[in-house]
Amino acid sequence: MRRVDRRRVERVRRLVTTIGVSFAMGALVATFLIERPQRSEARTDPAAVATTGRDAPAVAPARALAIEAAPPSMAAAVGMLTQRTLEIPVEGVKPAQLQDTFNDARAVGRRHDAIDIMAPRGTEVLAADDGTIAKLFTSKAGGLTIYEFDPTQTFSYYYAHLDHYASGIAEHQPVHRGQLLGYVGSTGNASASAPHLHFAIARLDTDRSWWKGDPINPYPLLSK
Repeated sequence: MRRVDRRRVERVRRLVTTIGVSFAMGALVATFLIERPQRSEARTDPAAVATTGRDAPAVAPARALAIEAAPPSMAAAVGMLTQRTLEIPVEGVKPAQLQDTFNDARAVGRRHDAIDIMAPRGTEVLAADDGTIAKLFTSKAGGLTIYEFDPTQTFSYYYAHLDHYASGIAEHQPVHRGQLLGYVGSTGNASASAPHLHFAIARLDTDRSWWKGDPINPYPLLSK
């Protein structure tokens, strides 16, 4: 009887052990299957993008740096410029004389993305804002041009069709608002019978290349 009892006890013990191991393995597999899609979804979860407010989710350090380095929205960029008092870049021109030609069509389906400020040839062209001369450039379309960066290097001011530069103007030179930069002309593809300043503002790309940027309409900023 004792031998039979011992065998039964041993069988029961083995059975309990087997059931316990099987149950533990099943729980482990179930946990893995449940958690796996959650981890995968976390990589593309829209909540990982920065938001505002107290309950904003945490942002990974690398993504937080990318968000911080991203350029401001166009609305924010225009808001920055409205806080400044930009100079009308042609001597003697009043706000009421300006015309909004920003959305005018140009050749090859292009939009103008600038305003033309009409003035007699030789009229002084002035710096619209404090900044630095980023580039003096001659192009087929723009003729004699100047690219000026604002002090924060967020914006570029573009002056085109100049007749000639002011004496002493050079690249990397700091300039102040109202400073003489050049003179109205019709170089490039401008009509010789209609000298004017082609004036454009752009929000610079993150690489701050002088020839690139998102155009901003100067008219509301100069005619206020």
